[in-house]
Amino acid sequence: MTVIDRQVSRSVSGRAWHWAVIAPPVLLIALMAGTALGETPIPWDVVAQVLANKMFGADYPVDRIDEGIVWNYRFARAVVAACCGAGLALSGVVLQALLRNALADPYLLGISAGASSGAVAVTVMGIGAGAVSLSVGAFAGAIFAFGFVAMLAHAAGGGAGLRAAGVIVLAGIAGSQLFSALTAFMIAKSASAEQARGIMFWLMGNLSGVRWSDTISVIPATLIGLFACLANVRALDAFTFGADSAASLGIAVRRVQVGLIGVAALVTAVMVSVTGSIGFVGLVIPHAMRRIVGTRHSALIPASALAGAVFLIAADVISRMIIPGQVLPIGVVTALVGAPVFALILIGRRTV
Repeated sequence: MTVIDRQVSRSVSGRAWHWAVIAPPVLLIALMAGTALGETPIPWDVVAQVLANKMFGADYPVDRIDEGIVWNYRFARAVVAACCGAGLALSGVVLQALLRNALADPYLLGISAGASSGAVAVTVMGIGAGAVSLSVGAFAGAIFAFGFVAMLAHAAGGGAGLRAAGVIVLAGIAGSQLFSALTAFMIAKSASAEQARGIMFWLMGNLSGVRWSDTISVIPATLIGLFACLANVRALDAFTFGADSAASLGIAVRRVQVGLIGVAALVTAVMVSVTGSIGFVGLVIPHAMRRIVGTRHSALIPASALAGAVFLIAADVISRMIIPGQVLPIGVVTALVGAPVFALILIGRRTV
C-alpha cells in the first residue's frame, strides 16, 4: 500500500468514526419525531415509554391505544421511510458518480419506472404464478429498464463529456415514459376499478400500508447499499474524474460499474416494491450534501444516507398533516419540496 493509499485509508476511517457518532442520535430524534407528529400528536414521553417497553422490556404504564398507534403504525412507518430515503439517496450518489451526470437518479433514469412495471406485472398480471415475489419482479423491471436506457444511449452515440450526459438523460426520460405507459397499460387491461385506484395511489409513493413485515426487506437492502458504497469509496472518488482516470488508478472499471449499478437497481427495486415510486430524493439529497460536506465520498455517502432518511421521514409527516383527514401520497410531497430546492441548488451553482 502506498503512502497516499494509507493517508486516504486513515482519512476514510476518521470520517467513518465521525459519522458513526453523529448519525445514531440524529436518526433517533428523526424517528421519534416521525412517530410523535401527525394529525393527532402523541407526547414524546409516551413515544419514549412505548419504545422502551417494546425494545428494552421496560414496564411503563401506557394506554393500549397509544401503544398500538406508536409501535404498530407510526414507528414502523418511520423506520420504513428512513430506510427508503437513505436507500434512494445512496442510489443517487452512485449513479451520479459512475455516470458523471449531475441529473442521474433512479427516478429520472427510468429505474423507478421499470421497478414499478415489474411490481405491477407480478401483482396485476400474475406473472410468475405466485412463485415470484413483488421485490423480485421490481428488481427484474429495474434491471431491464436500466439496460434499455443504457442500450438506447449507446445507440445514440453519446460520445464524451456534456453530450454523453445529455444523451443519458434523454434516454432515461424516454425509458421512464415507456415503462410508465407500460404500467398504465397493464393496469387498464387487467386491474379492476378498485385495484386501479389503489395501484395509482401506490405508484405516487405511499407509506399508509407499511408494517413491521416490510422492514424485513427494506432494512437489509439499505444496509447492503450503504456497505457497498463505503467499500467502494476510493473507486467512486476516482470515477469523479472519468472512467479512464479510474482505470489508470487500478480500478476495475467494468466490475465496479456493473456491481454498483446492480446494487443501486436492487435498492431502488426493494423500495419501490414497498412504497411505490418516490422521486427527487436521489436527485436533491446528494446535491445538497455536496454543498455541505464536499465531494469526497467518504463523507458524502454517510451524509446523504442520513439526510435522505431524515428528509423522507419529514415528508411523511407533512403528507399526514398538510390536509386534515386525508393522507397525501408521499411522492407528491417530495416533488413539491424537492423541485424548488433543486432549482435553488442550480441557481446557487450558477452564481458560485
